[in-house]
Amino acid sequence: MKDYIDKLKHFFQVQLWQETTESASKLKRLTRHAGRVAYVMARQLSTGELNLRAMSLVFTTLLSLVPLIAVAFSVLKAFGVHNQIEPVLLNFMAPLGERGAEMTSNIIGFVENVKVGVLGSIGLGMLFYTIIALVQKVESAFNYVWRVKRPRTLARRFTDYLSVVMIGPVLVFSAVGIAATVLNHSVVQTLQSIEPFGTLLLIFSKLLPYIMIVLAFTFLYTFIPNTKVKLGPALGGAMVAGALWIGLGTLFATFVASSSNYTAIYSSFAILFFFMIWLYLGWYILLTGSQVAFYLQHPKFVLMGGKTLVLSPRLREKKGLWLMAIIARRFCEKQPAYSLTELEQLTTLSSENLEELLGMLENGGFLVEVAGDKISYTLAGDVSNIRVSEILSCLRRAEEVGVSTLQQHTEPKIEAFFSEMNQAQNNVLDDLSLRDLAIGKNAA
Repeated sequence: MKDYIDKLKHFFQVQLWQETTESASKLKRLTRHAGRVAYVMARQLSTGELNLRAMSLVFTTLLSLVPLIAVAFSVLKAFGVHNQIEPVLLNFMAPLGERGAEMTSNIIGFVENVKVGVLGSIGLGMLFYTIIALVQKVESAFNYVWRVKRPRTLARRFTDYLSVVMIGPVLVFSAVGIAATVLNHSVVQTLQSIEPFGTLLLIFSKLLPYIMIVLAFTFLYTFIPNTKVKLGPALGGAMVAGALWIGLGTLFATFVASSSNYTAIYSSFAILFFFMIWLYLGWYILLTGSQVAFYLQHPKFVLMGGKTLVLSPRLREKKGLWLMAIIARRFCEKQPAYSLTELEQLTTLSSENLEELLGMLENGGFLVEVAGDKISYTLAGDVSNIRVSEILSCLRRAEEVGVSTLQQHTEPKIEAFFSEMNQAQNNVLDDLSLRDLAIGKNAA
């Protein structure tokens, strides 16, 4: 048994991370990459951070569920499809069994009792605040998964969040209605009696709930994080999350069906108890799928074992100066400023490291954010007046903000040594400007 465990450890710690030969088949490479992603995902989930965020979202969901459905109900009522909310809620509550129908009935009752005219301006504002708080917390959780430190701007929050709340329900229920219409069409009904179309349509109807879940998750993974998410990784993460949703939903339904003891203990609170567990599982599945999408889009993090690259002082100077040269070259060519996504692709830095460097340079007065739909950066001054020595000094002292000057003094000999070293560096740089570094001293 011990030998088997040792071999297993050696496989996950050594063999799995060895480079595949060029002659290896594509299937073998994909299998090895999938194994690496699964291993990194297991390590990531074991940290418990996603678990804490899922539990936090459960609390926010309980506060904003009725207002969210009330707003969706009002929007759908204008299109005459508000009666479809209850069937969708029943499908979501399906793992709760008979208690799901009872919970759905209670929620619909709460929604019907919401009277906007009675709430007043303050009550209406609080209603929308609870909805916005939920979407904002969801974005924060997704930004953590995608290692994005910067949330949406206030203007983008207003437009994006309202589009989710107002347009999202219409798109979801329209897709459900179109799918039902297609399956009930006379042509489809005729094809069901012809083989192999009948078998294929039967399989498609069985897979339709899974397909709808995958499409919904794909939309969330591409829209919610405040970064560019490619369709392929988002779809891959959605497929994993959809499979977990169906599988865990089936297991949870079995658990609820055999939980008579819990009903005896918690009495009427049992339904709320099971509902909160299912909400937690739902958010945990959604965040897990987003984590899979992140690693599919950023395979370099898989090779790093899921760990974040911490820039050493040497790398910070090197990468920061390179970043300034790239932005300065774009500035000299009189081209539009690079967006955050474009800089990430050019420098191959992670969004976390890139935002850290940009923040240091922006606080140092070398960069300024350009107003617009996308987050872009350009130089804050004349490229010929920005000195390379000043940029290096900014990158070195970025973490010294707030540190008392009394704690920085050492022995006189040490102070003299560093003073001579800095003077020697300034002599070497010889007033080298950022323009000289970006396009060359001899450039016109």
